[in-house]
Amino acid sequence: MTVPRPVRIGVVGGGLMGRELAMVCGRWQHLVDHPASPRVVAVADPQPAARDWFRAIPTVETFAEDWRELVDRDDIDVLYLAVPHDLHEDLYVAAARAGRDFLGEKPFGIDLAAAERITAAVEASGAFVRVSSEMPFFPGAQRAIAYAASGALGEILDVRSQFAHSSDIDRGKPINWKRRAATCGEIGVMGDLGMHVAHAPLRLGYRPATVYAMLDNVVTQRPGPNGDMEPCDTWDNALLACRVPPGAGTGERPFSMLWETRRIAPGQMNSWSFEALGMDGGVRFSTRSPAVVQRFARRDGEQVWEEFQPGNVSAWPMVSGGIFEFGFADALLQMWASYLAEREGELGARFGTATPGEALEAHRVFAAALASHASGRAEHC
Repeated sequence: MTVPRPVRIGVVGGGLMGRELAMVCGRWQHLVDHPASPRVVAVADPQPAARDWFRAIPTVETFAEDWRELVDRDDIDVLYLAVPHDLHEDLYVAAARAGRDFLGEKPFGIDLAAAERITAAVEASGAFVRVSSEMPFFPGAQRAIAYAASGALGEILDVRSQFAHSSDIDRGKPINWKRRAATCGEIGVMGDLGMHVAHAPLRLGYRPATVYAMLDNVVTQRPGPNGDMEPCDTWDNALLACRVPPGAGTGERPFSMLWETRRIAPGQMNSWSFEALGMDGGVRFSTRSPAVVQRFARRDGEQVWEEFQPGNVSAWPMVSGGIFEFGFADALLQMWASYLAEREGELGARFGTATPGEALEAHRVFAAALASHASGRAEHC
């Protein structure tokens, strides 16, 4: 057994996902024979309350108001950058130029131009950089993606990737940074949730050539800090009808692909799903029913959908047996296991965390979606 290498992590942005990382590190021994041993040692956030939460984490030694204090430190091995979209470019570019390895939150820049500049800085830096996207690490998602990659679908007809939740279904919910274009970006929900729906299709090689977008701003105003109504100028829901060109996937004909992101999806809590159908087979999985994967085949002249249980068989093995069930916290653990294993050069053939290149490709689709909504026609990505 190889002795795991210690990894000191600095968190920039002490909100929900920064806290989730601290919890992930606290249960790292759940993983079997992982080459890294991470711990959160520093946090930077301008809000004292956000910093103070981390005082309960015994490994945290540094509490900074300014993120530059963490970027400038040589005793931090990895940065987790979890800040609003309008702060991505300055922070990510500075981290890359300083040669800091980091995992950055989606969408990797507030817009396409920012994503291009960030990606260029990363490519010039030599830093090991990946993008947060945890949902494809569910065992059922892994099985569905592997089945689609196997060629079992035959000539592909249709792909659907969706993230739907109802965080904004309450019209009285106060406005926050995700509901303002100045901080979230003009792409709105596509920036917030789009990497989730883009990661698996792009990894499979399903790259859109054109997109027709239907964007919807459902709740146009929300209560501000003083109770007065303030405008919400971001998209709540987005349905992108994409055309994937010949040569992507199996077959020499184009196929349709839907990317769907919804902040207002009645009947949903926080559901990610993926479906791919072909002439010879199909597969679908949803985190709403995480214990099962559905698979389609034609047998003896019949069209058959069958269900199987993927179990708790993760990308990186865990102490828990395969008979137990998997959840969101486990997906985060697996994403970080993937990132740190790949950083150590020991990921092997396991599924990898989203790359800056994939984030940039997703931004190209989102930019084309904005153009499509404005023009009322399909646009090239």
